[in-house]
Amino acid sequence: MRFKIPKNTEKYEWTQHAIGKMRHYGLTAQRVLRLVNNPQRVEEGVAANTIAVMQPASTHTKNGKRVWSSEIWAMYQIKGKSKNVMPEAPARIALQIKAGGNQSLAEKRKTFTQQKIRLISTWRYSGISPKRDPIPDDILRELKSML
Repeated sequence: MRFKIPKNTEKYEWTQHAIGKMRHYGLTAQRVLRLVNNPQRVEEGVAANTIAVMQPASTHTKNGKRVWSSEIWAMYQIKGKSKNVMPEAPARIALQIKAGGNQSLAEKRKTFTQQKIRLISTWRYSGISPKRDPIPDDILRELKSML
């Protein structure tokens, strides 16, 4: 199978590092974008002003629960200006977009599409990673009430 290099668009910008990691781990641009748009877990990234998102590579049911043996991760930055963007807390932006609330999905996507996403890195983690620095419940409740 031949690797297809993703192109920069109005919404997404790909770093050479991310492209190299995608090639190394056998990830396609469509798979990474699906991960960014619909993460199962959102955390603050290791680098400053970054967001790390995760989806299981594949799941199966065991004793009525979803379980998996490996994960796919992506780290990105949100570029651009919007009244809803707080540069000091990028993970809160992603949670605000993902969170439910009174705002319609179309309005959330409109706010999100005004910004450019710079994909910095992608990787596979063979196992289940521990949760690191989860967003506190009171902040999540506050975000949901704002929407």
